[in-house]
Amino acid sequence: MESHEAELITIETADGPMSAFLAVPEGAPRGGVIVVQEAFGLTGHIRRVSEALAADGWLAIAPALFHRSEEQLFGYSDYDKLGPVIMKLTQETIEADIDSALAALSSRGVAASATGIIGFCLGGSVTLATAARCELGAAVTFYGGGLAEGRFGLEAGIDAAARLRTPWLGLYGDLDEHIPVDDVERVRVAAATCSVDSQVVRYAEADHGFHCDERPSFHAESSTDAWKHTLQFLGEHLG
Repeated sequence: MESHEAELITIETADGPMSAFLAVPEGAPRGGVIVVQEAFGLTGHIRRVSEALAADGWLAIAPALFHRSEEQLFGYSDYDKLGPVIMKLTQETIEADIDSALAALSSRGVAASATGIIGFCLGGSVTLATAARCELGAAVTFYGGGLAEGRFGLEAGIDAAARLRTPWLGLYGDLDEHIPVDDVERVRVAAATCSVDSQVVRYAEADHGFHCDERPSFHAESSTDAWKHTLQFLGEHLG
């Protein structure tokens, strides 16, 4: 199944217009997926993820969470410029933007039960928080940090995992210094207490950002397996 090229659209929010990638599948969508950006903005990697989801039959929308800042896209070593933008994020602004993106999917005829959310790095943390806050069809976190102590104004991921309302898949690399393996295992235990399906997969040879082919930490074998798990999880829970 081939997707159309992702295009840039505008979504209205309470804080003004927010740009987003939209990737539309050929034929009727199987459902919809919100793609939550890395800490570096709507990168080429996030566009390609959106297009890959569309190729699997999903209507994908990737909202620009930095739309309140003048600069919204950063290189993978632009930490000095990125810091102040990250610091402006709050739980309220994140939730408002995710809700606006969910409304954009809903307006295109996608039911909540057929809606998934997938996020990377910063977006992985947002995805876990959203899975605890909302009842959607499925959620997939790639290496979202802040498990023991919350980040970006969000609660600790372990606390969110204990309150899952959406089936959730967590994908982590054992070499990730930002996310200790002990914390990943605590998340696994917390998530297992919930009534919804949860799965945690660890990759022994993977570091932070292992799915992003633009980063030195890209690990092809782990990335391929994680994407296979992702599509399988979405297919099972959004089907």
